[in-house]
Amino acid sequence: VKSPFPQGDQMDGLLYPAKKIPPIAKSDTEQEKAPENVTSSKADPFSDFKQKVVNILLKYSSGLWANALPKLYQDTYQVKFPEDILNNLELLSDVCVVDYVSEVPRKAILYAKPQRHIDENLNVTEKVQRHDGVKTTAEQQCEESKDQYPENITVPPLIIPSEGSVSVMVLELKNTNEVLIRYVGKDYSSAQEQMEDDMKAYYSQNSTASLAQSLSVGQLVAVHAEEDAWLRARIISLDDNRIKVCYVDHGFSEFVESNSVYKLQKQFHSLPFQAAKCKLAGLEVFCDDPVLVKTVESQTCSKIFAVEILEKSDIPLLILYDTSGEDDININGTCLKALYDKSLALHLQVDALYTNVRVTSVFSDGSLYCQVPSKGLSRLSETLQKLEDYFHYKQTSDFNVSLPFCGKICLFPSKGKWARVEIRIIHTRRALDVQFMDTGTVATVKVSELREIPPQFLREVIAIPPQAIKCCLADLPPNTGMWTPDAVLWLRDTVMNCPEFSMKVVKQDDSKGIAHVYLFAPENFPDMDHSVNRQIKNADLWKHQKDVFLSVSPSGTSSTKVTSDAVSAQQLTSGRLEKSVSDSAREPSSAVSTIDMPPPLPLSKTGELMDVYVSVACHPGHFIVQPWKELHNLEALMEEMILYYSRAEEKHVNIEKNKLYAAKIENQWYRVIIKGILRNGFLSVYELDYGKHEFVSIEKVQPLMDTFRKLPFQAITAQLAGVKSQQWSEEASIVFRNLVEKKPLVAQIQAVNESTNSWDRKIVTFLVDTSLPDTDIWIHDFVSQSLVEFSKDD
Repeated sequence: VKSPFPQGDQMDGLLYPAKKIPPIAKSDTEQEKAPENVTSSKADPFSDFKQKVVNILLKYSSGLWANALPKLYQDTYQVKFPEDILNNLELLSDVCVVDYVSEVPRKAILYAKPQRHIDENLNVTEKVQRHDGVKTTAEQQCEESKDQYPENITVPPLIIPSEGSVSVMVLELKNTNEVLIRYVGKDYSSAQEQMEDDMKAYYSQNSTASLAQSLSVGQLVAVHAEEDAWLRARIISLDDNRIKVCYVDHGFSEFVESNSVYKLQKQFHSLPFQAAKCKLAGLEVFCDDPVLVKTVESQTCSKIFAVEILEKSDIPLLILYDTSGEDDININGTCLKALYDKSLALHLQVDALYTNVRVTSVFSDGSLYCQVPSKGLSRLSETLQKLEDYFHYKQTSDFNVSLPFCGKICLFPSKGKWARVEIRIIHTRRALDVQFMDTGTVATVKVSELREIPPQFLREVIAIPPQAIKCCLADLPPNTGMWTPDAVLWLRDTVMNCPEFSMKVVKQDDSKGIAHVYLFAPENFPDMDHSVNRQIKNADLWKHQKDVFLSVSPSGTSSTKVTSDAVSAQQLTSGRLEKSVSDSAREPSSAVSTIDMPPPLPLSKTGELMDVYVSVACHPGHFIVQPWKELHNLEALMEEMILYYSRAEEKHVNIEKNKLYAAKIENQWYRVIIKGILRNGFLSVYELDYGKHEFVSIEKVQPLMDTFRKLPFQAITAQLAGVKSQQWSEEASIVFRNLVEKKPLVAQIQAVNESTNSWDRKIVTFLVDTSLPDTDIWIHDFVSQSLVEFSKDD
């Protein structure tokens, strides 16, 4: 679990500071008190600048490092930030809290003040000037000028969403580098719909609304469009009574009559224009290709997609995902397939026989990938040889991948040759999963090992469809179910050690993209009785071993017999087994040998403050915290474990209760301790760095190497101080979980209950939420109040 906040000592380009209790804000009285002797009659020349700074700070409730402000300011407003401000941050003190964290002037955290105080501070000189309530002539002339020339209207820039899941509607595209979109959400499409409802009400009912006069190109106007809609628009061209306008919130243009164009009233200036441009990642080089553009248009226009934002710039770089089905579909990658040369694709024919077939990979479900001699395979070999020759005279480091993303196609050195790979999963900044496009193999690799495809070879490389065909062995027993490890190993040994096979296709499952085939070693073709299918069918490989003995005592002197016909994975999470696990979780672990144990995690002294991240929260009596300052070390450890175990040869493991191991859970490797040995090859484990109890197959457990035993275990069991210990209701537990889980907080430890094993230690601690600029929220106060409310309901 990555904290959403980086570490506080990494200053370059950092947006969020380390969590700390911010300075107490001045009282309302102090903040609202205006200077007694104000002689200047001029408005503050920096008020517009300060308001822009405030707009930025309001997006960062946990504070913003001062030295990150100039880049954010320039990116947001396309105006250079006055650098001298950083050397005198007190100039901003009337609109934000400046928290200096060292003697260096620029090393400070900025917190936005409440909006009411900001408005009053920004307008204090204006108030003094207008004590009589009369506007100056210059002000009146300025407002009249703005009314007469509406093209002077300023509309705030559109801010790219930065938090939570982001969705967009695709409006139109000229090419894949100019895709017109509209963000979907509360402050975007919903705000736009509300504004357009307000426009309709205003212009339909307000008799003072007048037609726009003295129209000019570039002017912003309100247009009475079809179906009685009122929309904001910019004038593109004028031709007598026919006016061409572009609707700034919808992206399309049309001709309208002059009697449908009205002056855009001030209340409709505040919402940024909603139609925005973006680029589609991975398609930049082919942005104008007519086939690609047509494909993208047919797949995306007028549809809503989930979005991954790779680069935030004037025209951000995005990946679109269709999440309407069971699986999320990467639209960028799907559309890229339109560039495949169809003459190089291989289409297997049912009942056809193929020779010189090479099996390139075998998966744990028995599926395999095969290469069949073809025109595409020959072209691939020629193209990769060209790349080999090219890189022979070039520094390959010049082609390092700087921006990896899912669906990106790049090159990887494999067995002394370059291979095409597609990025499938990004684990960390350094480690990711790729699938070899032409062998089907999936591997975890370092980002530093990947290379960009040189531009002059890009189209040629992309045009060749993947040359690995997914297959499965036909006519295996219907009760095979999940393949046993013995069956998978037998198949791998049989097919991976033979240079070529003959293959007969008996069925094509187009919905799953898999061919059902018979495989024959060259000397056995076409004898069905000696096919690989019949051999594995007749081998005694399909029964899970019933006589497996797993040691359960720390000394290894006793053992328990584990039988196969027991429980399913679904049953593991319910009933008696779940009870036994939860019961054992409440009991302290048996003593574990301290040999090769990490040092215990150092804790703050009683009463001192400690920055923490809450990884798990069950209820106020049981939650897990991690030390904030160690999160980057834990992330580095997780990266190393992924890289090591994805490449290391699987080792036979003697499983013992209360011993340390590495376990693969989903796509990550964790340091765990075995809490229980269950039936049917499953284990109950406790994640020592994250505090979670999980069930995992014995096949996904490996020895914990010495190099991964140096960092102290990061999970600290805790209970909340300041509240009475009790049986927590479901309502109280939910309130508590929503307040603290997956959040960075400040802990003030009141007591430490030591134990022989570091993971059995327990702390009693207060928790403080410091995300608001002016106040600290003590969690126990909220919990206590919630208990009062729940008791009232009862």
